[in-house]
Amino acid sequence: MIVTHLGRTGLRVSRLCLGTMNFGPRTAEPDAHGIMDAALSDGINFFDTANQYGGCGGTEEIVGRWLAQGGQRREQVVLATKLYEPMGDGPNDRGLSAFHIRRACDESLRRLQTDHIDLYQMHHVDRSTTWDEIWQAMDTLVAQGKVIYVGSSNFAGWHIVSAMEAARRRGSFGLVSEQSLYNLTNRAVELEVLPACQEYGVGFMPWSPLAGGLLGGALAGAAEGRRAGADVQLRLAKDAPPATTVLSPTRPVRHEVEAYEAFCAEREEAPGLVALAWLLHQPAITAPVIGPRTIQQLREAERALDMELDEAALARLDEIWPGPGGTAPEAYAW
Repeated sequence: MIVTHLGRTGLRVSRLCLGTMNFGPRTAEPDAHGIMDAALSDGINFFDTANQYGGCGGTEEIVGRWLAQGGQRREQVVLATKLYEPMGDGPNDRGLSAFHIRRACDESLRRLQTDHIDLYQMHHVDRSTTWDEIWQAMDTLVAQGKVIYVGSSNFAGWHIVSAMEAARRRGSFGLVSEQSLYNLTNRAVELEVLPACQEYGVGFMPWSPLAGGLLGGALAGAAEGRRAGADVQLRLAKDAPPATTVLSPTRPVRHEVEAYEAFCAEREEAPGLVALAWLLHQPAITAPVIGPRTIQQLREAERALDMELDEAALARLDEIWPGPGGTAPEAYAW
């Protein structure tokens, strides 16, 4: 397994990150444990979860029971989780107040059956809480040994800048990672998020690398009788309503998918593998977050690590799935 540094840190993580969002809702616990065993055996040491996955802590509990089996599982895994989303009906059961950060961390530690979280990520930006309050709470967790690194998820570029500059004023290490939507069909982060990450040494972890299954051979699957999700079906519909922007995650894309799957067929490669390989070829990418529901899907995703895309292939993918035109402001103003 290929490893890389997580952003500007000395921490080495695998180039694929095992996402656990399906554990519980779509993958039964015994199968989830089997997937984690297989991933660790294959060299994937980077596991990602969130306190709301599986219904207010359900997925963290599944991961925790797996870790509790011992066998050096916890020692070998770089464990990441997230907070922000509602975990109850109370007014302080969500967000990034110091009050909620402290409580959410302790509850995640209990569910995960561990004494520390390697990467504690803010699932969304909290516009109602100051960075001084957030960093005071996070710095306290780091000082207590409950958290090692702090990351973000779904931040805009200017949020990353604000967070890093506030941390700098406090003498804090700041963010080490950002996790956001990025795939061939949605490249909006190329405008400002990725440049901000590169400027500050923040690693980037794309979620939804296959665009909810759209890049996993959706048209070929439909021809074989496999039914895609509702969102994918809408985007593939020939009479789908037009979107207001080319960067819309729900815009109709049947023409692009047809061209994409033809390109993959010419290369005799699975579309899902090409989509993952494309991400691995992009600058600033630490590890795409994959969400296998079976060991077979895990093993298929791992093949992307060995796939080479030359300049001609990358140029063709840019033609099929054009990005925003580069970074801001050159992409639209120069």
